[in-house]
Amino acid sequence: MLRDLNPTPVGLSPQAIVNCEAGGSCNGGDPSGVYYYAYHTGIPDSTCMVYEAKNLDANECEPIDICRDCTWPPPPEGESGINGCWAVTNYKRYYFSNYYGFSGARNMKSEIYQNGPISCGISVTPGFQAYKGGIYSEFVFLPSINHEISVVGYGYDEA
Repeated sequence: MLRDLNPTPVGLSPQAIVNCEAGGSCNGGDPSGVYYYAYHTGIPDSTCMVYEAKNLDANECEPIDICRDCTWPPPPEGESGINGCWAVTNYKRYYFSNYYGFSGARNMKSEIYQNGPISCGISVTPGFQAYKGGIYSEFVFLPSINHEISVVGYGYDEA
């Protein structure tokens, strides 16, 4: 069997994950929940659900909140337009074949070096909210994970 060494990347739907609280919501979350959901349920690509960066108004995630198609024209600004949409049920789901956790700077560096970017739960503080660029660093005595980020590298800023 041939293996594609340069697979085409697929953008997974973050809004479907938020809508179904599969690891959290816009109020915070835990990356392990996203991996659990992807491993057991699968995640559609981003064409199924446009990213809105807001929590679902309903109490539970319905099929229309995971993958939908809508009629033209788009709704006026400020309206959801959901009444012109229907659930798509035959969409492709992307599953994770494996996932695992680790902690500590040495393990994080090793994972990034061997496999590329990692997800990481962090404590968003006023200092983080004031972040303007460069390498972010802040010590928090009792951190509370309330945000997920991608860590793409490590090191020191020479500036």
